[in-house]
Amino acid sequence: MPCAVAATNSPVFLSSPMFHKPMISPSSSLSLRHTSPTPSPPSSSLLNHTNGYKEGPIINCDSNPSPSVVLKRKRPARIQIPFAPLSLMDEVTKSIDEVAEIDEEGEEYSVYCKRGKRGAMEDRYSAVVGLQGDSKQAFFGVFDGHGGEKAAEFAAKNLNRNIMSKVANKCELEIAEAVREGYIATDSEFLDVDANGGTCCVTALIRKGNLIVSNAGDCRAVMSRGGVAEALTVDHKPSRNDEKDRIEAMGGYVDCRNGVWRIQGSLAVSRGIGDKHLKKWVIAEPETKILEIRPDCEFLILASDGIWDTVTNQEAVDIVRPFCMGTDKPDLFSACKKVVGLSTTRGSYDDMSVMVIRLSHFSS
Repeated sequence: MPCAVAATNSPVFLSSPMFHKPMISPSSSLSLRHTSPTPSPPSSSLLNHTNGYKEGPIINCDSNPSPSVVLKRKRPARIQIPFAPLSLMDEVTKSIDEVAEIDEEGEEYSVYCKRGKRGAMEDRYSAVVGLQGDSKQAFFGVFDGHGGEKAAEFAAKNLNRNIMSKVANKCELEIAEAVREGYIATDSEFLDVDANGGTCCVTALIRKGNLIVSNAGDCRAVMSRGGVAEALTVDHKPSRNDEKDRIEAMGGYVDCRNGVWRIQGSLAVSRGIGDKHLKKWVIAEPETKILEIRPDCEFLILASDGIWDTVTNQEAVDIVRPFCMGTDKPDLFSACKKVVGLSTTRGSYDDMSVMVIRLSHFSS
């Protein structure tokens, strides 16, 4: 016979099936009467949440008893099934590469990252203000991973530490060398953990009124100087003549496939941290530029190639500048988001990360 189930608006977890047999009425000492099945009304307590569990109503089913024999079976104990709110479960289990957007606002900087359409989020960033107890010293970085997020995550956590450990032993004239050694040390440490993949990097070390910008790969740094875009880095791609010559001199080759220049028919960047299978040609040595932060140095944009593939240097500066200059309330986060929005509308499929730093705060 069909089972009657009490309706409820909440998900129902069913207890073990059970059978109810009609009992002999006390008033009928000799005659036996077959009773039709009737659903038992659910107890109100069954629909309450208690200690993280949720109970559903009891299902009543009736078999066809013999007309001369009536059986009685004890009701088995209800089974309690754990119930976890979905929102809490999401917060516990989601990792950063499953998140569609990442944002952060700090003192005189903001960053916004948006996952592309190619898979998990592989971009990472680093922002450390107040180095060595000085509010005008800072380190910023954007890292664009490939072949997974491990290299980008490793560089974001360790590159600043390695650079600063080298800076401590150098004079001001040797800052570029300290940064180079920090990149090389981070690359060596990552290769030792035996993880796959690699990452492009662009970093900005601000100290004693100077801006030290470095890159390895195709992440880029662009500064606004009086509203005019000034690229402080040059992308490391196999199509660059000097990079192509270096790779070929080391026994490698560069070719173009579907309009993209690649090393050994594989990687589309010629420098970065990681990429152990191509380490002979993909070096971690950065190129570094040092300049004094002057009044016309307005802000710095660090971004991954998911932005620069669709947005020009000047377009990025033109978008960001109204949010940073000539306003009592700079809104760097909205500036970052608008740059990403433009790249998205132009069809970027890659992860997109933008960091904007107001330089006036860090001038000496």
